[in-house]
Amino acid sequence: MSSTMAGFLLRRIGGIALTLLITSFLVFGSVHLAPGDPASFLLGGRSASPAAVAAIKDQYHLNDPFPIQYAKWIEGVVTGDFGKSAQFRQDVGGLIMARLPTTLWLIGYAGLLIMIGGLALGAVAALRRGVVDRLVLVGTGVATATPSFVAAIGLISLFSIQLGWFPAFGNGGGLGDRIHHLTLPAAALALTFVGLLVRVTRTSMREELGREHVEVARSRGVRGSVVVRRHVLRNALGPVTTVSGTIIAGLLVATSIVETAFGLSGVGQLLVSSVTVKDFPVVQAVSLLVVLAFVTANLVVDLLHPLIDPRLSHPKGGTV
Repeated sequence: MSSTMAGFLLRRIGGIALTLLITSFLVFGSVHLAPGDPASFLLGGRSASPAAVAAIKDQYHLNDPFPIQYAKWIEGVVTGDFGKSAQFRQDVGGLIMARLPTTLWLIGYAGLLIMIGGLALGAVAALRRGVVDRLVLVGTGVATATPSFVAAIGLISLFSIQLGWFPAFGNGGGLGDRIHHLTLPAAALALTFVGLLVRVTRTSMREELGREHVEVARSRGVRGSVVVRRHVLRNALGPVTTVSGTIIAGLLVATSIVETAFGLSGVGQLLVSSVTVKDFPVVQAVSLLVVLAFVTANLVVDLLHPLIDPRLSHPKGGTV
């Protein structure tokens, strides 16, 4: 690893650490900004004796000043202790880890659909100007404007209730059954994002089609498919990769609606149920996880850029 690359990684990791620290402070502080007594939220509205309320306040350090509460919480986060869920009476870390595989499967499946559909339709729109281009843009525009919960209802109504091709609820067990159960949720999740990737792919490929080296390759008699594959699509992947990283990170947030609609026991559904009952330890941990996923995805994209296009270089350094 070159010194330029090492310096770049150190700067980015430092930036990630600072972002997570600021986010953790804001997330933790939101509990104190919420109206009402945090102890009442943790009790879930149930009546309790003064001794039980005192025990709750002692367990969650509610009698300590805010800086001390935050310091104790962040100390636990660093060691992997996110506290206990007021709703499930379990360790938050264990709750998240038990539900994380379902969410990762859903994100991976939806991401695959977005990449295949976005690249294919974007390439078609870039290469087939006229009616085909307009049809792709209109169709993806409608898809982008369709909220995930609307897409979920429509897919369940058509493919589960009327046709009976896919189940409407549950995670499934085993590889094949899990894919079968997650097909509709992944489609509903991907529908909103695929239009963005289509437009970025189309614009980027249109720019590359007008480059001088592409015209030279065509004038030398190189086949059109070879020109597109070697000189257009590859060079157009830079902006596509940037948007893809943002999309994958955004999927983690969007899963909450889809998982709730399809009855999936994932992290997104856990976040929704925790917000509903004001289970703040879980909300804090999941919010921090979302920010971590977002900044990590951006870092991976920055590292992939020079591999995709050697002309690109990291800031304040040469090509890596």
